[in-house]
Amino acid sequence: MSAPATPREIFGQLTGLISAGKWSELPELYAEDAEVEIVFSPVPPRRIHGRAELRKRFDALEASDAVRLRTENIRIHETDDPEVVIAEFDYEGLYPATGRTFRTANIQVLRVRDGLIIETRDYHDHLSFAAADGRASQLLAALDQQG
Repeated sequence: MSAPATPREIFGQLTGLISAGKWSELPELYAEDAEVEIVFSPVPPRRIHGRAELRKRFDALEASDAVRLRTENIRIHETDDPEVVIAEFDYEGLYPATGRTFRTANIQVLRVRDGLIIETRDYHDHLSFAAADGRASQLLAALDQQG
């Protein structure tokens, strides 16, 4: 039996599937009870629990073809915890509906156990995503309501 994939390898698989637009394959990288926290998300949910919820989100993204992302400039930092890596990366994105492109920096703290993602903390620039999608004013309004 081969050893489970390392956090670095899992992050590579994750970004490879995202860049290929294979959203429906992403849930298989996550444990059944995985926790995903989208720290700077301006709208709920900021936490997603479990592979089933992730599958719903990823299936919706694939079905809508709302955004296309390519991951670039990846820098992975090892930590003292062998389950955890911290990844810095950029997304080169395109919103097909608007034709707008964007580039945004991201950080993800990824915890992998037995070859599956059990926890992530995702730090994305949601304003860049919203501006490219033509939703910047809606995003700012949502932030303003949070006071």
